[in-house]
Amino acid sequence: MNITVDDDLWSAIGDPTRRRLLDLLLSQGSATATSLSEHLPVTRQAIAKHLTVLDRAGLVHAHSAGREKQFRVDEDQLARAVAQLTDVGNAWDARLRRIKRIAETIQAETNERNR
Repeated sequence: MNITVDDDLWSAIGDPTRRRLLDLLLSQGSATATSLSEHLPVTRQAIAKHLTVLDRAGLVHAHSAGREKQFRVDEDQLARAVAQLTDVGNAWDARLRRIKRIAETIQAETNERNR
């Protein structure tokens, strides 16, 4: 099984603060770094840096709204991340089923020898 995983995308999603930002943006539709910082225990500047990482990964997009930028989740890119996660999960499920079959075979052979 050869699964293509976008490391930059998963690196961006791997941070708990960035996941929380995605949750907030999904629930609010769009928001500024300032308004997002009101919901998290980090500074506005830290939020802006996290949003830059998410933007580089294509997970959010910004547009100017006066003096600030409004950020919105790119739902297509998020769906791509979900699809990758599903593929990785399915691959690991298959591996674990194979390991279980091997372990069961070894156990059955051991039980047969001990009789």
